Amino acid sequence: MSMFNIFNVAGSAVSAQSQRLNVVASNLANADTVAGPDGSAYKARQVVFSTTPMGDAGTAGVTVSKVTEDNSPGRRALEPNHPQADADGYVTYSNVNPVEEMVNMISASRSYQNNIEVMNTAKSLLMKTLQLGQGS
Repeated sequence: MSMFNIFNVAGSAVSAQSQRLNVVASNLANADTVAGPDGSAYKARQVVFSTTPMGDAGTAGVTVSKVTEDNSPGRRALEPNHPQADADGYVTYSNVNPVEEMVNMISASRSYQNNIEVMNTAKSLLMKTLQLGQGS
């Protein structure tokens, strides 16, 4: 594998994790939203990754293949005085679990940081290799 392919592979991972962080942010922003006039509440979204061949044979990066919606039912709470309550007095909230989303955010953030560190290390190694040719 060429030393420069490291930047392509790590860069694809950084881009994928950035998209994951955006989806997590959207989920957290809608964690306490209620069902709208159409009766459907916000559904949590999850990013699905897939490998993508890059450069040399056997070298693969990562891309976001799709963003899926979680079809599990939202939380229902008895709030008869709420303007969005149904005929039985229940309000349907989104199915976002803030604890799971925080775990996803930490995981995506660490992966993002690790891939940035990979690129910085590769850059540093390339710079040291160039300095070897300069002599003293």
